Amino acid sequence: MGLEQYKGDMGMCCRCSCCKFIPLQQVQGHPYSTVCPSISRFDFHAYSGGGRLNIGTAMLDGSLKYTDKLLHVVYNCQMCGACGVSCNYAMDMEVQEPINEIRIRCVEDGKTDPALDKVIQRLRKQGSMVPAAGKRGAWASGLKLKNIARNKVDVLFHVGCLTSYDKGMHKLARATAEILKKAGVDFGIAGDNETCCGGRAYQMGYEKDFLRQAKKNMAMIKKAGVKTVVTACADGYQAFKVLYDKFGLKKDLEVVHISEYIDTLIKSGRLKLRKKAGMAVTYHDPCRLGRMGEPWVHWKGKKIPGDRFVFDPPKQYRRGSNGVYESPRNVLQSIPGLKLTEMTRIREYAWCCGAGGGVRESNPEFASWTARERIDEAASTGAEAIVTACPWCEKTFNEAIAASGSSLKVYDIVELVANAL
Repeated sequence: MGLEQYKGDMGMCCRCSCCKFIPLQQVQGHPYSTVCPSISRFDFHAYSGGGRLNIGTAMLDGSLKYTDKLLHVVYNCQMCGACGVSCNYAMDMEVQEPINEIRIRCVEDGKTDPALDKVIQRLRKQGSMVPAAGKRGAWASGLKLKNIARNKVDVLFHVGCLTSYDKGMHKLARATAEILKKAGVDFGIAGDNETCCGGRAYQMGYEKDFLRQAKKNMAMIKKAGVKTVVTACADGYQAFKVLYDKFGLKKDLEVVHISEYIDTLIKSGRLKLRKKAGMAVTYHDPCRLGRMGEPWVHWKGKKIPGDRFVFDPPKQYRRGSNGVYESPRNVLQSIPGLKLTEMTRIREYAWCCGAGGGVRESNPEFASWTARERIDEAASTGAEAIVTACPWCEKTFNEAIAASGSSLKVYDIVELVANAL
């Protein structure tokens, strides 16, 4: 049904502007009270969640004409879901899903962004969302890891495009593998046969390319007999855990983020963190591990006739609160000598790093601005470093810090765990 199924949701928008800010109960002052990077940057209602719902309504009634300005609004969104969770603090309506469908409708109508077209062409040719320099499994050289094409294992470590091909990110893949080996986990990798999860293609509006990648991955997983996928990439986590389930592809596959896995290994005594860190840090919740990583809710029912938006049976809404929040914090608090101080916007109301929705590729200046806003918030806590659990966040933060001259350091959680072993 696409966008049509959200006609009622889009009509429910009362233009209250809650989608632009964290809930009032969470506000600690004017600084860091906004939640949507797009409206904060471009300062015009069309760039907000509610403004985009207006666009969706116009698409359905045929009153909309594609213009360069309209497409600027559509594609300058990190698709981070913050507008939806802030709206759903008090409202029962879908916000992020129709915004996704607006992107998909634009792609179907051939109204795409050239920068994103280039990324998708790479995906179709190379199975990667980033330039494929060298072999995908080169990061594992010398580690003697099992390959699911040759070895039977229950656990697959899915590395992800950025970590596989960006040599500066190989440290994350190697650290993750060493942690799993240290804990005695019987796991394998797909190596050169690994392919993109497709999650970022879906964010960009290329639904068919996402589904193609999802089906490839699930066919490989089924053939290998894998029961659990562990990933250190937040985009990969959301794709396998949420999007594959949304489209009925996940079945009974268990999907775990590495922070969850490490938390379990520590609590069971299979990992012992002994080396002191002696550092003050703050933690950044990645959008697709946090609010967008909340499990998909399968609901079937019908709208009860009348002027109220009521369903039978009652519809359960995803409000972002069931994402992965505790595990990363538990892990950080298990590292001796590490002091964790929280920012104002955390958990489901966290500010985006700027890398999502294709904005990093189509408007890098906007992505960098978004990252700098988060860096300023992290620095305001007095922390020496910002820790995250997503390679895209780490890369975007490092680039923003280099451009701004900030002294803040950036770490992925697996780096700190590897150091503490």
